[in-house]
Amino acid sequence: MTKGLFITFEGIDGCGKSTQLRLLKEFFDSNNIEYVEVREPGGTKIGEKIRGVLLDKKNDSMVPMAELLLFEAARAQIVEEVIKPSLACGKCVICDRFFDSSSAYQGYANGMGAQLVSSMNDIATGGLKPDVTFLLDIDPKTAYERRNNRGEEEDRIELMGLNYQDKVRAGYLEIEANEDRVVKIDAVNSPEAIFAIIKEKVWDLIV
Repeated sequence: MTKGLFITFEGIDGCGKSTQLRLLKEFFDSNNIEYVEVREPGGTKIGEKIRGVLLDKKNDSMVPMAELLLFEAARAQIVEEVIKPSLACGKCVICDRFFDSSSAYQGYANGMGAQLVSSMNDIATGGLKPDVTFLLDIDPKTAYERRNNRGEEEDRIELMGLNYQDKVRAGYLEIEANEDRVVKIDAVNSPEAIFAIIKEKVWDLIV
């Protein structure tokens, strides 16, 4: 493999991304596949500071445009500082969220529009797109119950409620319908069943 594989995970909060990220890393480790794991927003010193601003519950007066621009700023930093260099040297990149999150959250749920957010995504990434995106699809109520059962404290975006998460999910499903790279998986299935689908797809792309 001369160029690394760019893999992203998407879905509403509580869909099970963390579990699947862990399983994929274990799979890569057992097969001696070099990889880098990153998250959005974050993954760099600058990005982590922006993440703190975006998720802080005290920042409840943040306007949609400011939110979008902060996400794109963090994205531009991680693309140039981490993702592109890693792919160039043949490493796989596993990313917890990428520009599809902005399309679903800011574009659809916040009503900023697909065209505007798509243009901003292209500017921030320089046109870089994932090779494959796994969308873990789940009903927002079920996802909320999962988070609540784990006793997780909700961040600023999670506090926006189930109606907001319904809009985000609808945005993701719209993206999936128009992007061949997106693999939608029913997230109510067992972690093992979900990962079997992910592993098969990733292995096919690597070999």
